Amino acid sequence: MMKTVMNNIAVQHRVERQSNPTGIVTAAYERKVHAGEVRQDNAQFALAAKLDALHESLTALPPVPVRTDKSTDSGSISRSSLLLRPKQALASAQSFFQKKFYLWSFGPPPRGMYIHGSVGVGKSFLMDLFYALVNVPQITKRRVHFHEFMLEVHHRIFVYKQKHPRDDALPIIAQQLAQEAQLLCFDEFQVTDVADAMILKRLFSLLSSLNVVVVATSNRSPDTLYEGGINRSLFLPFIDMLKDTLDIVSMEGSQTDYRRETKASGQSYFWSNNDGDTKNSIQAQLEDIFGGTESGAQAEVISVHFGRTVQVSRLNDRCAWFNFSELCYQPLGAADYISLCHRFPMLIVDHVPQLNVNHLNEARRFVTLIDACYEARTRLVLAAQVPLNELFVYFEAHVESDDGDGELIVNDKGGNSSSFATTMIRTKDGKYYEWSATGRVGVSLAQFSSANDLAFSFRRAASRLVEMGGKEWGRQ
Repeated sequence: MMKTVMNNIAVQHRVERQSNPTGIVTAAYERKVHAGEVRQDNAQFALAAKLDALHESLTALPPVPVRTDKSTDSGSISRSSLLLRPKQALASAQSFFQKKFYLWSFGPPPRGMYIHGSVGVGKSFLMDLFYALVNVPQITKRRVHFHEFMLEVHHRIFVYKQKHPRDDALPIIAQQLAQEAQLLCFDEFQVTDVADAMILKRLFSLLSSLNVVVVATSNRSPDTLYEGGINRSLFLPFIDMLKDTLDIVSMEGSQTDYRRETKASGQSYFWSNNDGDTKNSIQAQLEDIFGGTESGAQAEVISVHFGRTVQVSRLNDRCAWFNFSELCYQPLGAADYISLCHRFPMLIVDHVPQLNVNHLNEARRFVTLIDACYEARTRLVLAAQVPLNELFVYFEAHVESDDGDGELIVNDKGGNSSSFATTMIRTKDGKYYEWSATGRVGVSLAQFSSANDLAFSFRRAASRLVEMGGKEWGRQ
């Protein structure tokens, strides 16, 4: 019966497609071009065609396997199987679910898609257009920023382990996620944390076995994910699995950052070079934007995942006002910023410094804040010490080595975790600084990958701030 229904849907879709040779995503994209909403771009047009094919294949997506037993234990997957090659790992995961679930006798699920390229080239725009057009009755869907998704996974593990401390949480969590959404669209896919890296290769194997289709956008190609990270060799099978289960689409040929074509309203970014009159004028404008009456003398405590909270001292019903140090010099992270964005449609942050190699941790938090505001469409008003085009001082992080491979510059100075290498940071003006456990910045080689990802994130954050300065940005 189920097969018959799905076959009828597929036949109906093929008939509709024959009468309309232009795919549904391409047609929607062309309408936006003709309406003047976007400028036609060859890379975007090619991506739209690939998303058309994926959209059509979703009509034949097999259902999520149905659990046949009523036990609450998670079962187990052999730990040794998790170190197998990607196809073997997938087979091992499917074997586990065959013991616990009744698997419908359909073919394999359609291949998902991993879209990577420079900032502002239209990756998220096309994915969101595709997502909005998916309206297949039997398919549930979800679109989420990858930061938020991983926070949720960690929280689900935390909650499950409190009740079942000895059990394996991931098979149960994978089943929950599959039942909630069979199409998962991730924006800004990135891996900077060893805990995320270890979770992902298992979780995605399980989701694939449950017929979940993944579409992701990223500034990183699969081969450069978690580059330089701790124990990256254990993460490499996940990269192979991505290539086995997803179509890898590169937009590297497109270099136009369309976000920077946004005309800013001039009411979201202010800066002063310590001139007294200018600072007073900016303060008056911020007060005007803040508007309304502050909500008494009581600070508000916002709930965050894992039983944590974040405190807001200056607020009204629609806006919270912070000093940069309150948000970025404190040990806050994505969960805190996401909670703030869910609570307030507008955030004001003043005393924002220029962000360079002297502020790596603060810069990382600030970039995470921008990402959270962008995803939630929270208006972010900034008062900084430098113009926007000078806010982020770009740098490159690399390792200089004398191990004889001939690829890198010989440098035997340092004092980090390796006896033959030292990590260096090169600033935009060409100056070099040591970056080691005893060096200028005071961090270890283990965080090398994180610094490299921050350099990527600077470009994305600067691009997003331009778009977020538009008159139409924000939510009511």
